[in-house]
Amino acid sequence: MLLSFKKQGARLVTASFNDHHSLVEAVKQVDVVICTISGNHQILLQLKLVDAIKEAGNIKRFLPSEFGTNPARMANAMEQGRGIFDDKMVIRKAIEDASIPFTYVSANCFAGIFVGGLCQPGHFLPSRESVVLFGDGNRKSIFVDEDDVAAYSIKTIDDPRTLNKTIYLRPPANILSQREVVELWEKLIGKELKKSSLSEQDILNIMKEKDLEEQGVWGHFYHFFYEGCLANFEIEDDAEEASILYPDIKYTKMEDYLTQYL
Repeated sequence: MLLSFKKQGARLVTASFNDHHSLVEAVKQVDVVICTISGNHQILLQLKLVDAIKEAGNIKRFLPSEFGTNPARMANAMEQGRGIFDDKMVIRKAIEDASIPFTYVSANCFAGIFVGGLCQPGHFLPSRESVVLFGDGNRKSIFVDEDDVAAYSIKTIDDPRTLNKTIYLRPPANILSQREVVELWEKLIGKELKKSSLSEQDILNIMKEKDLEEQGVWGHFYHFFYEGCLANFEIEDDAEEASILYPDIKYTKMEDYLTQYL
């Protein structure tokens, strides 16, 4: 992956979270920092990056590693999965306390994680036989192709309209329920899947049998597909919606995204 970046003209710079000086020197060579560190246990490493950005003093915009649910809206999330949201809020506070210019990108559901498996945990390829729905499967969620997440994010980095704001990725055609995602797939394969469903109590019972890491994942699915927490609110005044700001981006609709699995 790194070599592919290099072939496209990227200049690779070596730095380490364990070496503050190397981080500062790397940061001094750029105008914008986009962090894509992943994993529940690594988010707080960004505190070291914040320190480096603060010392370097030259960064015009910082996009911390968020790219999912807006953590500011998840204070009441289930305890099993709330840790990652709490950690992201710690990073936000550090950024704002340091007066670092920022943009927070709320990309909602990555298509590769959710759509390929028809929104079922642990599934990454769509079945041609059956699917398990969360409840009636009608709660709306929002799905975005990862390449589109990147395209929208890059658009924000020198846009004054996105400075010190949260940017929501809500492509209108991709605000869909789980059932609607399944129906798109059924239309493509010309076949109706056998459907069963999990009640809210069912999923809570399943969670009890999982380890803490998996409980967190199932907790997120609970909030997305039973509560509809990604699409059940209006965008606040201090935020923007990416598809409105950048209508020139021809985002991938989920009906087209699913064709790769045929």
